[in-house]
Amino acid sequence: MKQLMNIKKFGILILFVISTSFAYSQTFGYVDTEYILGNIPDYKDAQDELDKLSIEWQKQLERKYAEIDKMYKNYQAEQILLTEDMKTKREEEIIKKEKEAKEYQKQKFGVDGELFQKRKELVKPVQDKVYNAISEIANYKKLGVVFDKSSALTMLYTNPKYNISDDVLKKLGFKPGETKE
Repeated sequence: MKQLMNIKKFGILILFVISTSFAYSQTFGYVDTEYILGNIPDYKDAQDELDKLSIEWQKQLERKYAEIDKMYKNYQAEQILLTEDMKTKREEEIIKKEKEAKEYQKQKFGVDGELFQKRKELVKPVQDKVYNAISEIANYKKLGVVFDKSSALTMLYTNPKYNISDDVLKKLGFKPGETKE
């Protein structure tokens, strides 16, 4: 029985040694996707187009809300002179306009709105190319893990020799700029 316990302990020790040596043999790399995307003209063009659309739709939305505000202020100023039927009609008009504005906002800026769809159409292909390039480089360099320096992941120290951002840009056919380190 005692011998069986020693064999189990030895087996667990062997598994621990193998797993820790495997973990230490992993190599890591990191990219700065913000830097990479900033060096890709198609991405910049897509962002510019999205910004223009967003600004235009936001202006239209602001005009709609300004019109609603004007309607409401006029209603408040004339409220004492209106009959109950006229008050109800005006209130319904204001509510209808508010619903239209909210629907417009949802249509343009909502989760599945036009801005989201346009972003998917313009930006996703570039992001997919970047991801594929990262994948290929990681496989070529035998990297076990690639982190994104520009995401919420906090990296207190990064050794530039593990930065594959310029490799990704070269793989995509772009000339790397100056690194933002």
